[in-house]
Amino acid sequence: MAKELKDLTKRADNYSQWYNELVVKADLAEQSAVRGCMVIKPYGYAIWEKMQRQLDDMFKATGVQNAYFPLLIPKSFLSREADHVEGFAKECAVVTHYRLMNDPNGKGVVVDPEAKLEEELIVRPTSETNIWNTYKNWIHSWRDLPILCNQWANVVRWEMRTRLFLRTAEFLWQEGHTAHATAEEAEAEKQRMVEVYARFAREVMALPVVVGHKSPGERFAGAIDTMTIEAMIQDGKALQAGTSHFLGQNFAKSFDVQFTNKEGKQDYVWATSWGVSTRLMGALIMAHGDDNGLVLPPALAPIQVVMVPIYKSDEERNLVLDKMYEVKKALEAKGHSVEVDDRDNLRPGFKFAEWELKGVPVRLAMGPRDLQNGTVEVARRDTLEKITEPLEGLDERIIGLLDDIQKSIYQRAFDFRAANVRKVDTWEEFKEEIEKGGFLLCHWDGTAETEAKIQEETKATIRCIPVDSFVMEEEGKCVYSGKPSHQRVIFARSY
Repeated sequence: MAKELKDLTKRADNYSQWYNELVVKADLAEQSAVRGCMVIKPYGYAIWEKMQRQLDDMFKATGVQNAYFPLLIPKSFLSREADHVEGFAKECAVVTHYRLMNDPNGKGVVVDPEAKLEEELIVRPTSETNIWNTYKNWIHSWRDLPILCNQWANVVRWEMRTRLFLRTAEFLWQEGHTAHATAEEAEAEKQRMVEVYARFAREVMALPVVVGHKSPGERFAGAIDTMTIEAMIQDGKALQAGTSHFLGQNFAKSFDVQFTNKEGKQDYVWATSWGVSTRLMGALIMAHGDDNGLVLPPALAPIQVVMVPIYKSDEERNLVLDKMYEVKKALEAKGHSVEVDDRDNLRPGFKFAEWELKGVPVRLAMGPRDLQNGTVEVARRDTLEKITEPLEGLDERIIGLLDDIQKSIYQRAFDFRAANVRKVDTWEEFKEEIEKGGFLLCHWDGTAETEAKIQEETKATIRCIPVDSFVMEEEGKCVYSGKPSHQRVIFARSY
């Protein structure tokens, strides 16, 4: 393990390689036999489970219920919403047959030509079409509304360039789909859920995010409005961490989902959808990790406290471990997740390196001398600081320490973002500044043509039109065209 840690590429040398190595070496995920798909390993999945559990509670606190909808979607469903099919057509995996057979020529297994489906099926890239076809059976009157459903599922989008967690052909996510009697209710739901995502990112992931509207060119396929939370990663690029969409009546009209309103008239239902995915894992790694490995916020760490015994004899080992398990019991009683690393085939230094690599927030080390003195060495992962603390009252102090680490990780990410946000007013300055990374606050004339030209020439996109953090409603001129503009937007290169 010590050798593996030494071999971890430094961020300053090759940030992309650092990320790829860290995902594998920290036992988060690995490539699968299917190109572009990943195996999420137990340690990585434990982090995702903590994300899932806390988000699920936040959703349910707003009245959302969980459901499940099929993985396979009739191809004809996608064609009912023109913008939707155009947005996903190039990423769809299609099922054409339902049976295999032995090759008559003895060359293994082949598709049975007699088992062709009457209608081809799409492996879901997202579930709006399947769900709105179902909602038609559920909704008849205003009394049936609102419907607030979420599902935890997998989706397939056939990406050509993949990277573990950030962009894979198959990934895990949640997708909320709600139905409302009025546009105002649907708009409020869209806003409520993007605020849930922002609160989760900031308070649980320790990730400062900007909330804003996507430009028309960056909206979800089939949406009237898309809101987003945008994070800045340590290499200065942006990462879209979650989105919430106001779908208007587009899908209700496509699937003829009508209801009798309070006035006794027929109307189409108003809709939202919203989602986050295992891409959040990538954001967590890239926003907080350092050259020693992961740095996990205590709120998401599968193991919050790890304890490493130091000893020379079996007698010392037993005495130290007895005390450690006593401390473990006290810490667990306070709600902490604790691991005693009692493996006897690894030296303490190897264990220290491994747990640093895995980002465990607090490490406790104890030997015979500590036992005699009633003390323990406490190391915090975020700063790598070590102090000696008395064992008495340790469980209470750990509560404060974990809280301080959570805040410290957020503040460090916030300060990094603040140092990498710049106002830019000229095209020449834009081209120079975008090479340095970070968020550029610029005026934009609101046209798709200008947005496309800027992306074509610099690979920068409009990340959002911010509604918090950097609200810049002021008169100015577009950084590219020189036409009038009323507000600055955030440009950045992104993942």
